[in-house]
Amino acid sequence: MDERVDILNEQGKPTGESCLKSEAHRKGLLHPTVHVWLYTTDGRVLIQKRGKNKATHPLLWDVSVAGHVAAGEEIVSAAIREVEEEIGLTILESDLEPLDTYKAIHKISEDFIDAELHHIFLCKLDVPLNQLTKQESEVEDLALVPLFKFAEETWGLASMGKYVPHGPTYYKTIIKAIKSRT
Repeated sequence: MDERVDILNEQGKPTGESCLKSEAHRKGLLHPTVHVWLYTTDGRVLIQKRGKNKATHPLLWDVSVAGHVAAGEEIVSAAIREVEEEIGLTILESDLEPLDTYKAIHKISEDFIDAELHHIFLCKLDVPLNQLTKQESEVEDLALVPLFKFAEETWGLASMGKYVPHGPTYYKTIIKAIKSRT
């Protein structure tokens, strides 16, 4: 879906301008996204396999839930909306724990530069995996993996090509934060 997104300056502050997501990607304009990492108290993390028709990183494993923040939308509202859309889970603002922001720029092709400021949240997952409903157009699969295995596969980068290449710093931040809560 080609929604409008707000454009951010290099410091991640809104410029007051917005455009279609496709234009932001074509021009490499920085725009906000949300990343929600769901974890269980017994030390597992929910990961999603991106849909086969995604423009970026199709069929790679990624953050539990991610999505663009629509123009004018509050960051927390976007996180709640995306969790509902992608995995069918209703959460409240109080369920979200803001963790960090992370700027990521991926040059997909000459006319597709994905420049995003990820607003990262943690959220405890209190329902079984089989109670989640994946959004067929966006999500190929969902899995709960032990945090130590996830760490081995991302932090050590042993499984390059299996996960979206967010980089070791990003993954270390997520793993350490979840580990301290389980």
